[in-house]
Amino acid sequence: MPRFMKGAIPSPNIWNTPHIYELENRAVDPDGRVEAAMAAIRPWTGATVLDIGCGSGYHLPALSATAARVIGVEPHDDLVQLARRRCRPLPNVEVHPATAQALPLPDASVDVAVARWAYFFGPGCEPGLAELSRVLRPGGAAFVIDLDAGRGAFGRWFSRTVPSYSARAVEDFWSRQGWQSRPLDLRMSFERRADLEAVLRIEFTPEVAEQAIAETPGLELAYPNVLRWKRF
Repeated sequence: MPRFMKGAIPSPNIWNTPHIYELENRAVDPDGRVEAAMAAIRPWTGATVLDIGCGSGYHLPALSATAARVIGVEPHDDLVQLARRRCRPLPNVEVHPATAQALPLPDASVDVAVARWAYFFGPGCEPGLAELSRVLRPGGAAFVIDLDAGRGAFGRWFSRTVPSYSARAVEDFWSRQGWQSRPLDLRMSFERRADLEAVLRIEFTPEVAEQAIAETPGLELAYPNVLRWKRF
């Protein structure tokens, strides 16, 4: 059996080093700005929530605290198993191996859908957006949280690592699809310097990572993001 499903786009940071990506998840957004921004647009208390590309399931327990049902989908089998293990004590959480463009859900069965930190979102992800339109109920909302590659040192490091990525083309794509957006000024805060350096080394090429490490004193760094959303 393949380790990931056909049609999945590799995510080298978490796919190759989930233990280091766990450190990144713990460090990102200690102020809870992402959840607050989403909840202000469409709360999920008592709702059915879908986490697309849930990885090792880091965000599923927090969603399950107020949602009626939480569904995680993830194309990488090893991460599916990690997510299921993490959520085993939570009766209202389920995790399925699946891609964004082939969700294993009935029509109009989801109130809130969330996808975090998937840099490939943009031109080419139309099949996944069609699936969102299929599974979202009237009155529901979908959210995409992603790095803002056009802002800050983190955006500059990312652009050097992935020179084919065009922040302008991505922004134009979402605008044409009818999504709204707003900037999110997040931060990463680490307990140990070694953890910060390890995270930068899985996010960027070796040369860029060493430059990022040299430019980042202490235990924190700014992480400029953008929140995109659409109501259904």
